[in-house]
Amino acid sequence: MTAADDGGPVDLVAEFTALPGREEEVEALLADLAVAVRAEPGCLVFDSYSVIDPPVVAKDAAAPRVEGRRFVVVESYRDAVAFESHLAEPHGAVFNAALGPLIAESRGSVLRFLRPVG
Repeated sequence: MTAADDGGPVDLVAEFTALPGREEEVEALLADLAVAVRAEPGCLVFDSYSVIDPPVVAKDAAAPRVEGRRFVVVESYRDAVAFESHLAEPHGAVFNAALGPLIAESRGSVLRFLRPVG
């Protein structure tokens, strides 16, 4: 059971890898999407990140490098209804259609749903 099943927030990360040379296009798409998603009444968090090389002290614990730049989007919605409303917004479909040819993942973003621990 997730927090969303109990009426709690829906928290997730979306991950994908920009194809080499397409990083700036992906960043521009994310910037435009962020404005639209943050305006949704049920959106609590929509923050996008570009994965960078770790500091030297963390090098041994870092994930393996991948070809292309990796992006992670952290999202949180008030509840399952707000998340369903987010999925129905047309700007999401427009973003996903534009993103598809720019990323390495053939099925689009990889979504990982989260629950708080502790």
